[in-house]
Amino acid sequence: MKSLLMNLNQVTIPSINVEASVTFYQRLGLVQIVAGLPDYARFECPIGRATFSIHRVDRLPTQPGVVVYFECDHLDATVQELKQAGIVFDSDPQDQPWLWREAYLHDPDSNVICLYYAGENRLNPPWRL
Repeated sequence: MKSLLMNLNQVTIPSINVEASVTFYQRLGLVQIVAGLPDYARFECPIGRATFSIHRVDRLPTQPGVVVYFECDHLDATVQELKQAGIVFDSDPQDQPWLWREAYLHDPDSNVICLYYAGENRLNPPWRL
């Protein structure tokens, strides 16, 4: 079988209040590129070509099953800046055994967000096959 050439383009999360989520993700530094309020919004990540979107739902899933990861080159400074802007974190940046540094928070719809820094270890950890 031929290898498929794929690139992750977009992640979409549910929201019961897209407008509140837009404000939250703008505060995280994402750049809004589509406004289909009250049902939809899409953002461009400031680095790279990936996009991130929010779509309106009538009811949120009862158990979050997805964690959205945004990599930050200067994680500690970014977290500190966001805290000063009023963003509440569940955990401060912590070194993990998988060689990433991570901080967790929730968006207005309780979707789990991880801001992290992995550097070279994201694609090339010492245990890579």
